[in-house]
Amino acid sequence: MKFSIHNSDNKARRGVIETERGSIQTPAFMPVGTQGTVKAMSPEELREIGAEIILSNTYHLYLRPGHEIIHQLGGIHKFINWDKPILTDSGGFQVYSLSSLRKIREDGVEFRSHLDGSLHFLSPEKAMEIQSMLGSDIAMAFDECTPYPAEYDYAVKSLELTTKWARRCKEFMNSAEARKRGSAEEKTSELPDYRASKLPSLFGIIQGGMYKDLRKRSLEELMEVGFDGYASGGLSVGEPKEEMYETIEFIGPLMPEEKPRYLMGVGDLLDVMTAVENGFDMFDCVMPTRNARNGTLFTSKGRISIKRTEFKADPEPLDPECGCYTCRNYSKAYLRHLFLAKEILSMRLNTIHNLHFYLDFFRKMRDAISNKRFSDFKKHWDGVLKAGAME
Repeated sequence: MKFSIHNSDNKARRGVIETERGSIQTPAFMPVGTQGTVKAMSPEELREIGAEIILSNTYHLYLRPGHEIIHQLGGIHKFINWDKPILTDSGGFQVYSLSSLRKIREDGVEFRSHLDGSLHFLSPEKAMEIQSMLGSDIAMAFDECTPYPAEYDYAVKSLELTTKWARRCKEFMNSAEARKRGSAEEKTSELPDYRASKLPSLFGIIQGGMYKDLRKRSLEELMEVGFDGYASGGLSVGEPKEEMYETIEFIGPLMPEEKPRYLMGVGDLLDVMTAVENGFDMFDCVMPTRNARNGTLFTSKGRISIKRTEFKADPEPLDPECGCYTCRNYSKAYLRHLFLAKEILSMRLNTIHNLHFYLDFFRKMRDAISNKRFSDFKKHWDGVLKAGAME
């Protein structure tokens, strides 16, 4: 993986991540395909609207259908018919969200499947093994997502565990790479044979809660280990916006300039612009797809609820400024009818529009950075997004 910065506007940067499966223009939005599918979308439709990378999840694919099955069938790209880059989350956040079903230990996490209650153990090494066998392009180190709120002492222990696990992830990948190359010392290793697949690039994840000194310490410790990119985790987990923004503004500029900077799980566009303003390059969130399925749609005038009575006989497209398939072909009245009738097509058309809107927003944001107009871009969209209403 290679990352280069082409333009900047103060701290905001426009760059390119180059991988063997294609280039990713940054700032980049990654549609979330947790279980190997971006809900309601085909891979062909994702390509058509300009998606350059998607995100899938280690935890879910490990439980179903199983990483061994996907590996046997040629890897995640062949399995889902997607030939562009894929980033896989390590499963740390999913394990964090299963607080009643898991037990954190020094060597990993013991948890019960949310599907059938079966007992499993996920270690840093296992998370790396799964992601490598899936064949992802970018793998995330296994971390302990610090909850909010968290006492300082807990945040310290969580940080220390995350660093320890990150180091083990890096050591595992180094060993796997040595085995792949056939070095003598690794030939007797019990590691799965990765010779047929390209090992993913590896990103480390910064933790530390809302404590700036711990965030800085976490980053410094990860930089000592050395990763292909760095992510800030543990945000958008219930903290007030002011605390999130303070953390973003503090940690973003400290992250290595020559590496991609990834803000995990943050997708509200107001939050995204604050992060881009502070040097972040990569984002993912279920917001556009989940909102689409719930009838909330993003437009150039703000966010609207398609179920509102005022759209019952509205012949106009959802957004006259949008060129997506949905806006080119269907009226607000029809979209409202489909949603109220609970038709499957409603989810599909709404999702096509919301993802197109997000990807187009990011395209316009990149152009604004290139043209030194990011502050104007942010000011305009601040007004639109705040006024049009998050209904």
